[in-house]
Amino acid sequence: QVQLVESGGGLVQAGDSLRLSCAASGRTFSTYAMGWFRQAPGKEREFVAAITWSGGTKYYADSLKGRFTISRDNAKNTVYLQMNSLKFEDTAVYYCAAGHGNIAPVAADKVLSWGQGTQVTVSP
Repeated sequence: QVQLVESGGGLVQAGDSLRLSCAASGRTFSTYAMGWFRQAPGKEREFVAAITWSGGTKYYADSLKGRFTISRDNAKNTVYLQMNSLKFEDTAVYYCAAGHGNIAPVAADKVLSWGQGTQVTVSP
């Protein structure tokens, strides 16, 4: 099972950009579809973005299209989430997720492994 460690979270101002990284252990990273979810205080965990093993297909939550971009570097066993024009409502803990094989983790029930999460706080 793949192990995931997120980094890159922090405190930023509205309008700023931030890039999250998720480093995966194991030599089979390139065979997993990957994704990002987030959970704000008092809310359920929600899907943010996902990417297939080759990076050829990407999925986004409709509300985040155009501001967030998911990418991956299989040589570095890392998946990224570039977040631009951040808003206060983007404040949440962001979780990296690995899917079952090449099934994109676009919902929690399609996630094989979770990272521990990284906090993103956007000040108004």
